[in-house]
Amino acid sequence: MAGLAVLRYTAAARLYVTFDGATTALHEREVVSARVEKASMAASHTAVTSYRVVTVIKPPFVMRDNQTGNWSGYCIDLLNQIRDLVQFEYEIREVEDKEYGNMDEAGNWNGMVRELKDKKADIGLGALAVMAERENVVDYTVPYYDLVGISIMRRKPKAATSLFQFLTVLETDVWLCILGAYFFTSLLMWIFDKFSPYSYQNNREKYKDDEEKREFTLKECLWFCMTSLTPQGGGEAPKNLSGRLVAATWWLFGFIIIASYTANLAAFLTVSRLDAPVESLEDLSKQYKIQYAPIINSSEYRYFERMAAIENRFYEIWKDMSLNDSLSDVERAKLAVWDFPVSDKYTKMFQTMKDTGFPKNLDEALERVRAEDKTEFAFIGDATDIKYLVMTNCEFMQVGDEFSRKPYAIAVQQGSPLKDQFNNAILMMLNKRKLEALKDQWWNKNPLKQQCDKADDQSDGISIQNIGGVFIVIFVGIGLACVTLIFEYYYYRYRPQARQRHQDRSSKTKFAPGITKPMKFNLRPAPTQSFEQTDTGTSGGGGGGGHRSRY
Repeated sequence: MAGLAVLRYTAAARLYVTFDGATTALHEREVVSARVEKASMAASHTAVTSYRVVTVIKPPFVMRDNQTGNWSGYCIDLLNQIRDLVQFEYEIREVEDKEYGNMDEAGNWNGMVRELKDKKADIGLGALAVMAERENVVDYTVPYYDLVGISIMRRKPKAATSLFQFLTVLETDVWLCILGAYFFTSLLMWIFDKFSPYSYQNNREKYKDDEEKREFTLKECLWFCMTSLTPQGGGEAPKNLSGRLVAATWWLFGFIIIASYTANLAAFLTVSRLDAPVESLEDLSKQYKIQYAPIINSSEYRYFERMAAIENRFYEIWKDMSLNDSLSDVERAKLAVWDFPVSDKYTKMFQTMKDTGFPKNLDEALERVRAEDKTEFAFIGDATDIKYLVMTNCEFMQVGDEFSRKPYAIAVQQGSPLKDQFNNAILMMLNKRKLEALKDQWWNKNPLKQQCDKADDQSDGISIQNIGGVFIVIFVGIGLACVTLIFEYYYYRYRPQARQRHQDRSSKTKFAPGITKPMKFNLRPAPTQSFEQTDTGTSGGGGGGGHRSRY
């Protein structure tokens, strides 16, 4: 609108006048009546207090829609509520280097802290952690969020499943040896039963009064050895002593094999649950199977770098003290130890991270976590970043407790009156539980939150993925039985000799010839008393009739 005058008040208490898009800064507390009066003659002017806000995009604290350019998130809602209490307007933009602010060795700052230090911005908004070195150049408001630390993120473990896991309990050569022993024992039992004079088939007269008469043909021996390995049992054992010795040896062999198989099967189904889990940074530092690293030049990277430097400095101090020639023998003896008295955990971890390689950005870190390589990768990063990734992606999980925890706060220029105004507004919101409502809105009720399945629990039973092969075996066995039945039927039908023998047996048992029916034994209970009456007279008449009775 032409002729519109807008007054802008910055954190440094400077007054700005915007007239037809041109902005002019006047000295503090100076009178700008000349231009204001000129603008007022053309149109009425409107005075608005406006601040420059810089931020870093980080879901769910600060987000931006690339299509509409609208800002949203926890911090945006927080700033809007503070604006309603303090009465101001703001212009927000993302900092160019997308950094919160770190100081290099030369003492130069970058990111949001650099913008505030150089007075290019009035408010630093975002998930900005309160740090001692930052407080030397900027002022912080009271924290608006809980303590947030560093956390560890891994890919959710997927237990190796196999439908035929019950077959992997024993190695292939063991299964082949068992199969060979089965056929060898069956063949040996058949030979012993065939040539032993005391077997049933060679001495039928001796065993004719026995209730169970079993001739151990080759087929019967194969069946006996197979059923002996099951709880059903093999049934009647051979009559000859040599055959019984073979059966007893097979039973002992089968007992040991089944006992070993059962024990190993239980171990195989639970071994994945007995792996020592990584539940903390201490556990991560003591193992070598999982690689880990933070993003290079991030705050987490600097944390481990500084901790390693502190440990190294302690070592140098101890070494200088223990090797000091001016010490007496008693003083030197007090410093003489077999092991280094200060922990070198962070030194070893930082060296391991160097060997692993630091991800350049978050996308690269996520790719390495997702990669299903033999060596797993764990990402070490900000706890809120990891919590948001776990909340929106069911592939990841957060491991262990947070460490090096710091609060989040809003940063302003040093000496800015905004600090007290924002402090009062944040405390007022805290008393009215509005901060808690914002946290619930953007975490628990976030529309992007995924409903992930619960992690595997040690109390869970055996899954179908591990035991399903047993059911496949049942269907395969039934299928083989059906094929065998069809083969038996057609083999018997198109074999003339077998068909003729069947017809002969059918005529004896009063079955119609030519009909292939299974043989049936006409068994009836023994009669207690029966009578038969038979007419023996001749046809035509007159003869006497004779009767015969049978008991």
